[in-house]
Amino acid sequence: MKMNLPNKITMFRLFLSIVLVIILLFPFYAINVNFKTFVVNDLIIIDTKYIIAGIIFIVASLTDFLDGHIARKNNLVTDFGKFTDAIADKILVNSVLIIFAAQGLINPLIPVIVISRDTIVDAIRMLAASKNKVIAAGKMGKVKTATLMIALTLTFFYNLPFELWNIGINDVLLIIATALSVYSGFEYYYNNKKVLFEK
Repeated sequence: MKMNLPNKITMFRLFLSIVLVIILLFPFYAINVNFKTFVVNDLIIIDTKYIIAGIIFIVASLTDFLDGHIARKNNLVTDFGKFTDAIADKILVNSVLIIFAAQGLINPLIPVIVISRDTIVDAIRMLAASKNKVIAAGKMGKVKTATLMIALTLTFFYNLPFELWNIGINDVLLIIATALSVYSGFEYYYNNKKVLFEK
């Protein structure tokens, strides 16, 4: 199958997501590879591994908006694109949430709530699909994703420059994104409950 441009961009995001996970989890010390560290303001120790991973995350996040824009603008929306786009999004964001929680950078409750919400929404979509009905993504869900990506980007970059003034903007945005996740999940259920209970 010949892929169109939006699908190629989506696959590129999937590739970047896998590279990102490898960078964050691979035991580079075992092969004598050490990332440089430096200190900011005599307080914040910066590990360049997270800076590199953060740059990859930014590029991957931007492709999330780019592929959909190109597909809609040029009428290139395909079932393959919808399928791979959802997978690439989940691997990118949810993998980072789990890794950050495991590394103690964010509260573990955040990935539990966000991933549980995504699982429920995906289940509703699959049920709707089995009844030949397509459920579009809600606006609040998109706002949630954008807020979450900004929060994770700040976390990659040690919440700078806000950390210099002891302002936890990344934590605030993570809480907002989690709240939006819950709200959009309930909204999704409410707007589509007829699909769930119809015979």
